[in-house]
Amino acid sequence: MKIKILSRNSHLYSTQRLVEAAKKRQHEVEVIDPLKCDLVIEKRKPSIFYKGKMIEGTDAVIPRIGASVTFYGTAVVRQFEMMGVFTTTESQALVRSRDKLRSLQVLSRARLGLPKTVFTNYSKDVHEVIEHVGGAPLIIKLLEGTQGLGVVLAETKNAAESVIEAFNGLQARVIVQEFIKEAGGADIRAFVVDGHVVGAMKRQGKEGEFRSNLHRGGSASVIQLSDEEENAAIKAARAMSLGVAGVDMLQSARGPLILEVNSSPGLEGIEEATGKDIAKSIIRYIERNV
Repeated sequence: MKIKILSRNSHLYSTQRLVEAAKKRQHEVEVIDPLKCDLVIEKRKPSIFYKGKMIEGTDAVIPRIGASVTFYGTAVVRQFEMMGVFTTTESQALVRSRDKLRSLQVLSRARLGLPKTVFTNYSKDVHEVIEHVGGAPLIIKLLEGTQGLGVVLAETKNAAESVIEAFNGLQARVIVQEFIKEAGGADIRAFVVDGHVVGAMKRQGKEGEFRSNLHRGGSASVIQLSDEEENAAIKAARAMSLGVAGVDMLQSARGPLILEVNSSPGLEGIEEATGKDIAKSIIRYIERNV
């Protein structure tokens, strides 16, 4: 098969691993920068030109679209779909996953456990917002934040009021969530491919840090999911219509709580923690569907 990986950087670990896994299984693979694609939209023959040459004969694409290029990256994925090419992440699912508020609403509709969350239109009644999530401590998140950026732990009511009012003053959209103390600064990343959990790790924030992101100095270790956690991860990926997903959740007294469903999850942390060939699972997913 001819596989295209949509990535802005061919040297990234995840991109390199996907190239390696595809070649091992005798596929022809090429990394292309989605921002360098020109889209030709017409009635009978939608097409894509890359560096002046028409892309033809592609069987599948693996989108590795960063949050900062979601708009154009999604347009490229959509164009491949119009050309009848299989994609491991559908364009509409990619758009949905990048909208934190919409994602939480989709997950809530699927009756999945979530931390209690409040979103308002720059409400001046900050006290009421804080009370809705059970008071301080609480978490405040920028809707556009990624990799732990734009996430604040407000430990007191006064601190929470100050941060929310500051964001409101800047007209920055935020969501306010309850703080799950029993999680102990750790979360779980379950990697789902084609409706199956192919690997899971527990991420622990460094001392004094409530965010467990590996980009922020957190550590990762392999974990055996409970049936409830595995089912929640699979159901979350299905609700978001994602064939490949990184489902982040907290362990709480009331069961697993979904934090986020990532449509372009990195492979480095999960492969190192679990020792599993996650890239191969993604290539096999393509083979089953093309």
